[in-house]
Amino acid sequence: MAEPWRNRARRAVEWNWRLRSAGDPRPHYVICGRDALAYYVARALLESDLPVGGARVTVVVPERYRSNGPDVASLRGVRVIRSERLDVATFEAAGLAGATGLALLHQDDVGNLHAALCAQAVDQQVRQVLRMFNGTLADGVRKLIRAPVEVLSDAEMAAPAFVAAALGEVDPSSFQHRDKTLRVARRADVRTQDVVCALARPDGRQGMELLPAEQAGADLVLAEATGQPPGTEVAARRLVRARRRRRPVTMLLGAVRGFATRKIGIAVMLVLAVIVVLGALISRTEGVSPLEALYLTLVTTLSGADPDTAKPAGAQIMQVVLNLAGLALIPLITAVVVDGIVNARLALHTGLLQPARAGHVVVIGLGNVGTRVMAQLREYDVEVVAIDKDPAPRGAALARQLEVPLVVGDAALPETLVAASVADCQALVVASTDDVANLEAALAARDLRDDLRVVLRLFDGDFAERVEETFALGVSRSVSYLAAPAFIGALTERAVITTIPVDRHALPVAEVPVAAGSELDGRPLDTVNRDGQVRLIARTPAGAAKTIWWKDLDPRQVIFAGDRLTVVARRRGLDWLTRQCAPPLAAHPVSPSRPPTVGAVSPAQGGGVDRWPGQPTDDARIPDEPDSRATRPG
Repeated sequence: MAEPWRNRARRAVEWNWRLRSAGDPRPHYVICGRDALAYYVARALLESDLPVGGARVTVVVPERYRSNGPDVASLRGVRVIRSERLDVATFEAAGLAGATGLALLHQDDVGNLHAALCAQAVDQQVRQVLRMFNGTLADGVRKLIRAPVEVLSDAEMAAPAFVAAALGEVDPSSFQHRDKTLRVARRADVRTQDVVCALARPDGRQGMELLPAEQAGADLVLAEATGQPPGTEVAARRLVRARRRRRPVTMLLGAVRGFATRKIGIAVMLVLAVIVVLGALISRTEGVSPLEALYLTLVTTLSGADPDTAKPAGAQIMQVVLNLAGLALIPLITAVVVDGIVNARLALHTGLLQPARAGHVVVIGLGNVGTRVMAQLREYDVEVVAIDKDPAPRGAALARQLEVPLVVGDAALPETLVAASVADCQALVVASTDDVANLEAALAARDLRDDLRVVLRLFDGDFAERVEETFALGVSRSVSYLAAPAFIGALTERAVITTIPVDRHALPVAEVPVAAGSELDGRPLDTVNRDGQVRLIARTPAGAAKTIWWKDLDPRQVIFAGDRLTVVARRRGLDWLTRQCAPPLAAHPVSPSRPPTVGAVSPAQGGGVDRWPGQPTDDARIPDEPDSRATRPG
């Protein structure tokens, strides 16, 4: 249905206000996406105080779409273009020519590649950031696109956090920068001299205080890697050893139980019991040894015996009964074999019939994230069982390659969870793309076992908070929020080295250059550190090849233009540091006659601080980060 003309007129008026005036120096970003990742990237750009006074954001979404999490089109301050195709005409309507950056964030690798080629036809200089799952295709994109391009995988970034939560450990994030390798660890697992900085500590209100001022009281730290394996790898090895120590008899009985149906098994046991009883009677009446009695019983049962009228009546009756038992036993053996073959076929094609397991990890949803989680668990040699509604999900081929059983069915149904032995598993990772389906599966699994560790993927932040408080389902993770800082850094050309997930937060690690005449030029290093926002871990002096790390940093040293500061920060803290290291605002004058943006964030607004152009600002102040529980990512 065509859009009503009143809505078109209203939006056209709003767009006229949002379009930049002549000489507007604000950078323009075009975002193509409709899910939570597009939402958080767009919101971060709108809330960022870039050196030139903010950013203009245009979002391209389909005409009709359903969002499982926050709706990117609902953000105030964005220009919305609705189009079913990302082609040249769409990018021209979005004003891509002359834009600073383009983010292609749809979950379609081929579609993003086609859109990148169309964008290249509009502007070959615009910086492109693509979201892709296929690593081989991503390598080809870098060769095909002549424009500056960065290809990232949100699933690859978020998978370690899901794996760590499933194994009850901290996220094994590690990265190499300059001449050192750093990793996230618990303070008790590393030496004191290897601790770079504190990342988080409990704040006493069932939450986490990030980058705390009290370094000694933090349990989660960033430390230098010294060859000791991370906690996740140690936990995986412990789980594998426990699985190998399971009793062989238990495994054999479990295999026997899964080979045939219960009714056939009962019938076979009854026939064998009759044969055993009659064999004992033959041994007593014939006066033969047990071995001879066994021989006579088997021959009589399986092949029959010559009639002998001279035998006593009792012996003749037992002979007839044994012959009848033999007639029943042979079809039952055939039924057991056929039933076992049929079960194996069904297990291969549908996954509904699986042998009993224990100590494994169940992964629900073999999409982008679930496939990465499954692959990383198998790298640790952890046994995995996968569940998916689709008989041929995205990760099906990899599951067959890794010999991971795939149970096809609705994870909210008890029979599907029983088929995957959820009651005996180590942890359950629910990673599908539907919040409601994820919650249903988690609740159904908790009905089977109250103390089951559940790692839940939820898009809507407020929904996730209420679920955690009401149902106590364990750990919730947000793929979009974990990956968003890396996409934002690539789009704005910030040197984001990596992103450290902490609970439902994300701490980017970045290297920020100091421009001549900036606020930090000539200031001491101690100015960089801000409790709860920014923590300096290294400095690379201008023109020097050697990096000065945290051990040798003197807070009284002076920062010079050209220095590169490596920090761990929250998003707003990184925004503040970027402004402090940027050239003076006088180099980027903003037209004072530009009217305030209707329905948008003012370019002079700084992360929620209400001020308009011309109002004095305090650049040394970091705007307060909003309560993460109220803006939890999806």
